[in-house]
Order: sequence, then C-alpha cells, then structure tokens
Amino acid sequence: MKTRIPFFKRFGSVPRGSGFRMDGYWVWCGSVIRGEDGRYHMFASRWAKSLPMFAGYILCSEIVRAVSDTPGGPYRFVEKVLPKSAPANWDARMAHNPSIHKWGDTYLLYYIGTTFRGPIPVAADAAGKAQCEESYANIRIGLATSKSLKGPWKTLPRPILEPRPGKWDAQIVTNPAPCVTGDGKVLLLYRSNTPQGLRLGAAMAERFDAPYERLSDGPVILETNGNFVEDPFVWWAEDHYEMLAKDMLGGITGEVHAGAHFRSEDALHWTPVDPPKAYSRRVTFEGGEARQLGCLERPQLLFNGQGEPICLFAAAADGPGGFHNASNTWNIAIPINAS
Repeated sequence: MKTRIPFFKRFGSVPRGSGFRMDGYWVWCGSVIRGEDGRYHMFASRWAKSLPMFAGYILCSEIVRAVSDTPGGPYRFVEKVLPKSAPANWDARMAHNPSIHKWGDTYLLYYIGTTFRGPIPVAADAAGKAQCEESYANIRIGLATSKSLKGPWKTLPRPILEPRPGKWDAQIVTNPAPCVTGDGKVLLLYRSNTPQGLRLGAAMAERFDAPYERLSDGPVILETNGNFVEDPFVWWAEDHYEMLAKDMLGGITGEVHAGAHFRSEDALHWTPVDPPKAYSRRVTFEGGEARQLGCLERPQLLFNGQGEPICLFAAAADGPGGFHNASNTWNIAIPINAS
C-alpha cells in the first residue's frame, strides 16, 4: 500500500454528525472495514456512562458493530459482538481495543479481554476497587473469527498473546495492532507498561491461527530520543511497514498526544518519517470551525482498493484533556483527500 505524507495536509473538514456515537455510552476504539455488501462496518468499544470513563472501560467495555453506507458515517448501531464467552473464561466480562481485518475469506477481530470476580462496583466506588485492579491485571489479547461480518464469531479458549513473567512485558499486553502482510503472515504489535514508560513489542504468526511468537526478547526500538508511544496502528506498504501512534510526551511531533508516523523494514526498528507529525488534536469541522479535542487517539486508517488511505478513525473526547475530564466521547471520522 502506498501512502502520501504528511496526512494532516490532506485532511478534509469533518462533517457534522459523522462518525459514531451512542446516547448513554462512552464510545471508543473504532475500526472499520468494507464488507461484501458494499457497506462500511465499524467495530467499536462502548460502556455505560453510569460508570466513570476510565474505570468503566476496565470493568465492562463491550465491542459492538455499527454500519454506514459511506466511509465517514454516520454509523448506526447494529449489535453487540463481544464478550460472548462462558462466565469462567478469560475474556468473559470485558472486551476492548477492536481491530478488524480480513485473511482470505475469514474476518479477524483482534481485541483485549479480561475477567474479574465479584460484582461491578457502583459509579462512585469504581476507581481503585479490587475488581478494577484485578480486571486490569488480567487483560490479554484475543482473536475472534468469522466468515461474515454479521457473525457468528468464534472466540478462542485462550489468549493469542499473554504477559511473560520476568520479562519487560510481564505486567500487561494491550493495544493490539495486527497487520496482515502480503504473504499471509500476521505481524502483531502490542503495548506493555514498564518503569521507564510505555513500550511496544512485536510478535509474528505464520498465519492468523498459528502461534504468535515474539520477534525479539526486548521491546521494539523507536528512534525517538527517549520519547515513547502507545495506540499503534500498522500497515504493510508494499515493501515495508508503516505505523501511526500516539505521541505520549510530545517530543516526537511537537504536540502532546498528537499522531506520530513511523516506518520500518523489519518491524523491530522504527524511524519517524519526515515530517513525523501525522495529525493534531486540533481538528477542523464542517463550516471552518477548528476545535482542540481533549483526546484523539487509537488511530485506525481505512484504505480504498488502490491502497490509498481515505479516512482516519480515532477515539475522540471533549473537555480540556485526559480521560477523567471528558463529558462525552465518540469515534471521529476524518476524511483524507486523494494525494
């Protein structure tokens, strides 16, 4: 797939009412694919606004499917997809971070899942409760497959990627970023937490249902002078990988939590492109209004049949910034003009 950079110079204004939002829910993590029906199917996360935004996702996020006739939407809710496992399973109580792809005639829905004991805490007590801590510690990366975007979805009895005791990624594996390459292999980037900050790891499978093996014992190398990222999105650009990710400190792009753009030949060594800034939290809406969003993260690109990116999807929030200061969240759809 070919890309033209920088993305932000090709963005169109965001139409009012586009993207995906749901009354009564926090909405996050939108990943879109075009189906055989010619429509656009978004797999997104949601959880009830009766719980705090951050603690609520850890406890009871679920993945839903929404549909639109156009790439930018508006997307309309169709159904809940995950979790669907038996109560005793590893992913029985929460599903989040959906990323939808296709391998041959099989749809691949990557996600994180978890479970915990006891009831869901009430809103005032959610943060810091034992259930919240247990749920976060149990997060793993899973895969659901289906021959149709409408399901049924088959989940696996075990995660496809787990933390490794005694290694740099011993605490958590989250933020799955799969990439189906031209030869059918699947690269899987993921995030873990370390005392030095967030780090990305890389695993590879010979095909989607084969074991996912780490490409390196340590995290991937980002040439960023000590800065770090999360929320990667990866794609295969004919002969190399490219990645968008959230610039956590602002030292890569010059803006805290803006989108950073990288490339790599081997998925282990990543270099910022020139210029490295792919997008800003300052977004222009229809009519010319420019607004600084509190959050703009979990970037996901939609490509057309010629391999050109046509829309950037991201989790958006209002407010001054930060998960705890948002009153509303939605999945924004930013059109990308042809190069």
